[in-house]
Amino acid sequence: MLRRGFTQQHTLYSKSAGVNGAVRDCGDDRSKSMATGDIEIDVKDMKMVNETIEKTKMKHRYLDLGLQAEQEDLRPRSSPILVLSGPSGSGKSTLLSKVMAEFPSFAFGISHTTRAPRAGEVHGRHYWFSERQAMERQIAAGEFLEHASFGGNLYGTSFKSVEEIQKTGRICVLDLELQGVRNVKKAALGAKFVLIKAPSIEALEERLRGRKTESEDSLKKRLKHAKEDLDAIEDDPTLFDQVIVNDNLEYAYGELRMMLLKNGFVQ
Repeated sequence: MLRRGFTQQHTLYSKSAGVNGAVRDCGDDRSKSMATGDIEIDVKDMKMVNETIEKTKMKHRYLDLGLQAEQEDLRPRSSPILVLSGPSGSGKSTLLSKVMAEFPSFAFGISHTTRAPRAGEVHGRHYWFSERQAMERQIAAGEFLEHASFGGNLYGTSFKSVEEIQKTGRICVLDLELQGVRNVKKAALGAKFVLIKAPSIEALEERLRGRKTESEDSLKKRLKHAKEDLDAIEDDPTLFDQVIVNDNLEYAYGELRMMLLKNGFVQ
């Protein structure tokens, strides 16, 4: 299609062109003429012929560049990424549900995990529940944007999960542990990072016990992990763009909503 602009004249000249596009000398010192099929070209026209060839090449080079630019304009633009983090029991999932209910332009980036599904969790909706060996192979193959180990299980976000959302023009939301936050931050994707936390470790423990989904052992592990994360965040206050203390759901949502407005995620 790009070659539609070539002329019959250019095709004729090209038959006598050398590797670099210049017309070949036929070796007749007396006449210094050039043979092109049945047509002879005098040496005085050689410069004009070569200039014509070069101009035609340049023309099609611009056509190629023009089509390339046009195709790039049609490619889907990468939409921003919102990263939420916070310990289980912080109210992060509830806040995210409120965001997505009000703003359909957000879509949740579904993570992979090797842990078993909890009651009510659906494969492909809450997580991609994976076999450990299969997930380890995908990680080794470089298919994950981030991954972390927690409580003896692997968690991670694949590049494909994010790209599939961005192709639709929607905003990808990721729910990540602190290790995942660091990995995405290193990737320099222009994401915004928000930490949701309970007002205290005691309040967090009360919420986790109220859910009645944790054994005593897993509860202790979660509380220990939450305290370690909060200590690490205090040591690196630049890790998150905003920290929201969720001691009142509506107030916390108001803070999150304002942050999304200020950063151009919603209008």
